[in-house]
Amino acid sequence: MTLKINTGSKVEMNLFKTTRLTAALAIGTLMGCTEEVEIPVYQMVPVAVRDIVLSASAAGVVEPIRTVEVKSKASGEIIDVLAEVGDEVGAGDLLVRVDQRIPRNAVIQAEADLEVAQAQLDNAESQLRRSQALHDSQSITEQEYENARLNRANAYASLVRSQRSLEDARIAYEDTEVRAPIAGMILSRNVEVGSVIQSASQGLSGGQVLLKMANLDIVQIRTLVDETDIGKIEPGLQVTITVDAYPNQPFQGTVLKIEPEAIEQQNVTMFPVLIRIANDQGLMRPGMNSEVEIHIGSREGVVAVPNAALRTQRDVSSAAAVLGIEMETVRRQLETARQAQGGGRPRAGGDSAQNAQVIAASASPNTVSFRGQEIQLPAGLTAEQVNPVLQKIQSGGPQAFQSLTQAERAIMTRIRSAMGGGGQRGQRGQGGRGRSGRQGQRSGSQFQFGGEYIVFALRDGNPTAVPIRTGLTDLDFSEVVRGLDTSDTVLLLPSAGLLQSQQEFQERISRFTGGGLTSGGRR
Repeated sequence: MTLKINTGSKVEMNLFKTTRLTAALAIGTLMGCTEEVEIPVYQMVPVAVRDIVLSASAAGVVEPIRTVEVKSKASGEIIDVLAEVGDEVGAGDLLVRVDQRIPRNAVIQAEADLEVAQAQLDNAESQLRRSQALHDSQSITEQEYENARLNRANAYASLVRSQRSLEDARIAYEDTEVRAPIAGMILSRNVEVGSVIQSASQGLSGGQVLLKMANLDIVQIRTLVDETDIGKIEPGLQVTITVDAYPNQPFQGTVLKIEPEAIEQQNVTMFPVLIRIANDQGLMRPGMNSEVEIHIGSREGVVAVPNAALRTQRDVSSAAAVLGIEMETVRRQLETARQAQGGGRPRAGGDSAQNAQVIAASASPNTVSFRGQEIQLPAGLTAEQVNPVLQKIQSGGPQAFQSLTQAERAIMTRIRSAMGGGGQRGQRGQGGRGRSGRQGQRSGSQFQFGGEYIVFALRDGNPTAVPIRTGLTDLDFSEVVRGLDTSDTVLLLPSAGLLQSQQEFQERISRFTGGGLTSGGRR
């Protein structure tokens, strides 16, 4: 379809070029010229099969999953350091040795004390046996017998204290050898031979960090994702990582988790996202800057249309005005198309009895159809109860829910629960999987994709309003789940905002010229 405008020369331009179009309108008005030109108001784009990939990009830093600070439980002088920065060590490997002389002497003393305690216990037990025999023959008094029993108990207690002292001395001696708590790489070394350190378990300062180490077989990247994209990300998504050190070698990882607390940077709310990467070759090192691309979703070989062709219920009237189609005609086209698609969605603003019949005709006793989606009713609800509420919502516009009664709202609450959260959130994404990757599990990010839209397609050579259901979008094209196929051609129309701006400009020109000027400036 084209618009005919009186101007002073033959000019063709696309209506999307708003500035040039309105300038031509202004010149035509001011000059009062009468020659007729044709300006196209839409572009025709065939529906095609495409691959759609949606991803989110962010910057991050490589870091170990767990970093361990190695300290010593023993105090004294460092006499040997057996590990250097960058060394790979195993769990239990000797790293640092502290002066062992005092702990070794304590072990020797404890062993001697234990031997004395054991001899005292043997002597006390011998005396107790003799006292028992004399007590049985009534040769000693009861008090003497009780003293013998007490001496044996004291000897046993002394033996236990000696055993504990020996064990503590051996532990203190073993603590002079600082061993690796985990297998990994030495990241830093803070002591040298001859340094004097304080025990980490006895000193108030917590002791000195001797070495810092981490296991780098698996590393992670901490990146910040804008809050507008965080709802599309979930644990388990695949990620491609590149680092400056290896620009031509991408690494593969997975989203580990999304931290719950947001971080604000330059008035932008961001959420930390942790990405785990296998580092079998040891190429990823802590502190490396990286670029990550989180693969949110992809579709291969699907029917797709440009996003510029999509219209919502709010701006369909402006598109119809550009095409010269009455809104009543658009409503009939949409109703016919929805019934043909099996959705049975009634015409907005139409006859209430007719709308209720359309909804009821498409529903079985235990299901109802709402906006192209078959809903399984929960126990205790029937289609007769639900259909009037759905019809009221569909015919009442954006504020319809506020007009529902308390009983009707209760019905909608139960329906939302049956749909897994309500509205579009009850619909699974195409081919999607849940958080754990198991089929049938719903995932929050899957509900961010797709929706109900209207496009104008050429049917029998005429622009026709067609309701469609979209799936994944890459912000340029959207997957068409229902409503179109590759034999269709859609129309790209200017947005409602462009049309409004053009109309306001024309009105300003009209006010400026007082309704128009003739050639030569005379009215």
